Amino acid sequence: QVQLVESGGGLVQAGDSLRLSCVASGRPGGTYGMGWFRQSPGKEREFVAHITWDGGSTYYADSLKGRFTMSRENGKNTVYLQMDALKPEDTAVYYCAAIVWGPGNAQAVRNMNTYDYWGQGTQVTVSS
Repeated sequence: QVQLVESGGGLVQAGDSLRLSCVASGRPGGTYGMGWFRQSPGKEREFVAHITWDGGSTYYADSLKGRFTMSRENGKNTVYLQMDALKPEDTAVYYCAAIVWGPGNAQAVRNMNTYDYWGQGTQVTVSS
């Protein structure tokens, strides 16, 4: 069992930066891959980023490359999502998720059904 708690969301202006955090508990950090997804009202949950269990590889949604950066500190059981040059269209609830048993290849990690555990989400609102 893995519990995930996101934090760091809030209201910012376009062009600002924000860093989200997700703390995991219940299983040693560094033993599973982690991802970020987001969901806007009326839209499906979409892939944002993924980082492998050792932090050796990261994957991003093509549209977010260069603005979002995912990292992890296994000693703190924490993953981060640094979001720069935020746009109003980045407004969404951001969720972190963990893959404990599922596949970790580049294609599978973009599919929300691959993930075994989810956090409750943190709201990010970007005003124009």
